[in-house]
Amino acid sequence: MWRFRKKQSRAVPAETTPETIPPEILRQVRRIEIRARRAVQEALAGGYHSVFRGRGMEFEEVREYVPGDDIRAIDWNVTARMGHPFVKRFREERELTVFFLVDRSASLRFGSGAREKGEAAAEACAALAFSAIRNNDKVGLVLFTREPETFVPARKGRAHALRVVREVLFRRPHGAGTSLAAGLEFLGRVARRRAVVFLVSDFLDEGWEHALRVASRRHEIVALTLTDPREQELVPAALVTLEDAETGELRLVDTSDPRGRGAFADGARRRAEARRRRLLSMGVDEIVLRSDGDLVTPLVGYFRARERRA
Repeated sequence: MWRFRKKQSRAVPAETTPETIPPEILRQVRRIEIRARRAVQEALAGGYHSVFRGRGMEFEEVREYVPGDDIRAIDWNVTARMGHPFVKRFREERELTVFFLVDRSASLRFGSGAREKGEAAAEACAALAFSAIRNNDKVGLVLFTREPETFVPARKGRAHALRVVREVLFRRPHGAGTSLAAGLEFLGRVARRRAVVFLVSDFLDEGWEHALRVASRRHEIVALTLTDPREQELVPAALVTLEDAETGELRLVDTSDPRGRGAFADGARRRAEARRRRLLSMGVDEIVLRSDGDLVTPLVGYFRARERRA
């Protein structure tokens, strides 16, 4: 995928530890935390709880029947022994494991506005991570490029959620390319039990369908597709240099030509529709997030739509 040339990167070296992270980076993590926690409090928490309910119902106790109880809950064995009705009580088994499988290839460092796609990924992960820990769920992380790069085992707690956000924002990847298949296959090795998986990527890759189909049989996968407006359409200008962020190849394009701009936009629409159909065929929901837009509204919209389907 070609994009306007952009070289800057704010990644932190892989050997950086929490104690040596520069203060400006900690301040950015803190800003994202504040925005994410506000989004959870105001909009996301209820939707997350309704959509991701846990693995099932767990037996809690037997108690005496009272008028109004569902007669289908009567425990006939206990009732026969005690001589009067008793009912079984269950509670929802709430604890889930949530994994963020995040693309950290070079194309995620692109952003035509104030925010790169990688920063949008971190903010979306933060909002979902704080929704998860508010519901006492575990949160884990896999960062990948052409191969798995960083693995953070799933744990609970605010401090752990902040570590996940920090890694997504500032862990410097070793590779530039993308292999969704490699990330999904690694997830299959480290997440043996069923999990909710948010696959965060711009999907500028090919050959990932088989790996995603296999992973979706074990895990519940939701695709968070990151886009930028300049990847959808070109602004009329003159001659501009476009760079393939993952290979470094350069191309000179005349953006003043309306036919060229139309072909560029048509190609972007066709790719988006083909991706949507492929994901749908595997039972994978997709949430499209724009790097220049509000990230909470699409997440809330997804939760509400899924509740209606249920």
